[in-house]
Amino acid sequence: MFASKQRRTVIANGLKIVGSVTAEGLVELYGQVEGEIHCTSLIVSRQAQVKGTIQAERVVVDGSVEGPIRGGQVILKSRAQVVGDIYHQSLAIEKGALFDGRSVRMHAALERLEEPETKPARQIPRTRETLASRIERAEQAEAE
Repeated sequence: MFASKQRRTVIANGLKIVGSVTAEGLVELYGQVEGEIHCTSLIVSRQAQVKGTIQAERVVVDGSVEGPIRGGQVILKSRAQVVGDIYHQSLAIEKGALFDGRSVRMHAALERLEEPETKPARQIPRTRETLASRIERAEQAEAE
């Protein structure tokens, strides 16, 4: 009588979950999760934080995520802060979002067979080189 056709789970502000969260349907996150989240759809609100892995068909991030995201459709809203690799079929990043990691486009058939690397991007050595330093290095090599 009171059952809804679409399942929805809310993790409220002030609630911190350490461990695995598995839910059918939509999960709206306003609190904190340290661990894994597996669901159909996930909304990470502005004040919410995730430290761990996310796996969902649809992921919308407007808060903070530290760890890999694996989803069909991934949207990073303007206030999103994501540090970790994103494995996706489609990815949208709004102006203002922070994303530090790799974006890997997955095909639907391969997505079920291959497990992504679960190492967060912050553990990958930071050896990025700016364009200006590359140009300077090339000019020095030419001068020698």
